[in-house]
Amino acid sequence: MDHDDKETTRTTDTTTDTTSGQPEAAPTRQYVQAPGLTQVQKALLFAEEQAKAPRPEAVGEIAPEDALPEASLDTLPQTLREACTRAGWNQLMPVQEKALPYMLQGRDIMVQARTGSGKTGAFLLPLLGRLKPAQTNCQALILVPTRELAQQVAAEAATLFAGTGVECVAVYGGVGYGAQLDAFKRGAQIVVGTPGRVLDHLLKRSLSLADLSTLIFDEADRMLSIGFYPDMKDIQRYLPRRRVHSAMFSATFPQQVLRLAQEFLTDPGRLSLSEGQVHIADMTHAYYEVPSMGKDRCLMRIIEMESPESAIIFCNTKADVHYLTAVLSRFGYNADELSADLTQSRRDQVLSSVREGRLRFLIATDVAGRGIDIPGLSHVILYSPPENPESYIHRAGRTGRAGAAGTVISLVDVMQKMELMRISRQYGIKLEERALPTEADLAAHVAQRLSTVLEAKWRAKDSLEQERARRYADVVREMAADEHQALLLAMLLDGVYQNSMHVPPPRPEGRKPEPQPQRQDEGAGSGDARPGGAGRRRRRKR
Repeated sequence: MDHDDKETTRTTDTTTDTTSGQPEAAPTRQYVQAPGLTQVQKALLFAEEQAKAPRPEAVGEIAPEDALPEASLDTLPQTLREACTRAGWNQLMPVQEKALPYMLQGRDIMVQARTGSGKTGAFLLPLLGRLKPAQTNCQALILVPTRELAQQVAAEAATLFAGTGVECVAVYGGVGYGAQLDAFKRGAQIVVGTPGRVLDHLLKRSLSLADLSTLIFDEADRMLSIGFYPDMKDIQRYLPRRRVHSAMFSATFPQQVLRLAQEFLTDPGRLSLSEGQVHIADMTHAYYEVPSMGKDRCLMRIIEMESPESAIIFCNTKADVHYLTAVLSRFGYNADELSADLTQSRRDQVLSSVREGRLRFLIATDVAGRGIDIPGLSHVILYSPPENPESYIHRAGRTGRAGAAGTVISLVDVMQKMELMRISRQYGIKLEERALPTEADLAAHVAQRLSTVLEAKWRAKDSLEQERARRYADVVREMAADEHQALLLAMLLDGVYQNSMHVPPPRPEGRKPEPQPQRQDEGAGSGDARPGGAGRRRRRKR
């Protein structure tokens, strides 16, 4: 059984702590001054205490003890500057400025930063001076929650390490082992993958961690919520007995992630670029109060009024995803779905359509939509409410990436509205209530848009074409006077509207997806996987 089956199973963490967005306490409590406590232990104690306390309105960043000065392109080693040039970076992003000094010094660190903030570069760049191209075994392991994120990290690594002799392979479930085994045989200093498939390769001895020097957890909170913790613990058994430089990147740090850090990291510092208000406070957040019955029709009205250039619409169940995709498609919208039922090749086709601007609306569950990187995504629509506060953060993180503007829209009933308000207070989000448009509002809006489009078409015609069109003016008046004939005119207008309004506008071309590995016969690979290293490492941390 492929351990990546967890990716296709919706797992809800019912013990998620709602204090995930809170900072470490200012040094006013006794346990903060207590000797012998690591920063993780302090954070755990504070999180437990804050579960019973009111939320603060605003908080600042948290820096590790013995804070280091921020990095800049000018202060980086020459090899790292060259990598930045290959990637087209004119300057470092904030998370890179703050995290790179600690990563370059080999200090274990937890970094709380939003999705799309540039954190991938923050953990990839330092590898450039640490990896040995002549040594072809895995030296850096990057664990991620989804296939798409594995592909994206591998693609960025390919750009940064081009021409250096360092190779990266992405391993994930849903595809055959053959191509991944071939990549291991050719040599890959960096392995990025989902915990389930990484563990499979360790069990098959096709992957060895004997030469591992760096371990990265990307989107650690999501890996836990999907249910990868047992696999992560099994992977820990294969880590070398010596210390491995480890870092954890996550949008939120609830208690279970702090505990995970305690098990894998050695006295880590904690650095936050998204604490409290996270990044999502910079985006537009709105909600519509809608009835449970007829919610799909309400969504279509909202889409007409909002007119998003592109959007991911999140549902909580695969059934809702299937249903909503069918409804939107039948109504004329360019929509497709992304759910755990799709084959890997079909998933790649859908994502390619979105990234290339051929698909306007993507309907997805949290698990299926996790890790998707869609440049220029303008809207995230929460058709179903998030199951926990962290889910809202990750859904919202699909838009407004890399500094771009974004809008998050929630459809809620009265009870769900109360929960949404609680999330807004927890993360310092300013929510805007919008009135659900009526049918009359929608008709007026559509008429205005149609008039604008048709007038533009009329102006674009030359005098002869306009003269030809005037011949039909009397016919139009006669048809409009008859109820049945008027419907025929309405059909023509609907065609114009569909062609003009329901297609995605031109957008910059996004990153192409990684080539899909072809399924091949599985074979036993060679490797020197030696379990048993975790225990000694954990004892030393105590």
